[in-house]
Amino acid sequence: MSLKIAPYIVLDGNCTEAVAFYEKVLGANNLGVQRFGDMPGEGGHPMPEEAKNRVLHAALEFDGQMLLFSDNYPGNPFQLGDQLSIALMTKDLERLKSIFHALSDGGQVQMELQETFWSPSFGMVRDQFGITWQLSGEASEK
Repeated sequence: MSLKIAPYIVLDGNCTEAVAFYEKVLGANNLGVQRFGDMPGEGGHPMPEEAKNRVLHAALEFDGQMLLFSDNYPGNPFQLGDQLSIALMTKDLERLKSIFHALSDGGQVQMELQETFWSPSFGMVRDQFGITWQLSGEASEK
């Protein structure tokens, strides 16, 4: 199965404006915006009011390419220059797991591979070269 790769831009509260800007500049198709306030349940952790309207995930598509976005969650460290990560997507969950473990070797796992409400398998790792990867399994079509 094929792999898809896309830049993933993380911003600090101005993601909505950035998505609108890049949509216009690139003539892109906005595939949708999810906000932190749209997440199911709070897992026993109340969500700060300031987080609810921040962007959890947004996607633009243009010329067969994807550009992905998110806002930083309030309270998490944010460092200019660290806003870009690489998103890797595939339906082959075994391949995803293998790549995740290879990237983890000498790196630092930021989120173990796990099922989420948006993916059957999602995880984040900063590799030995300081590059952050977001690995996401895509649901197989039935």
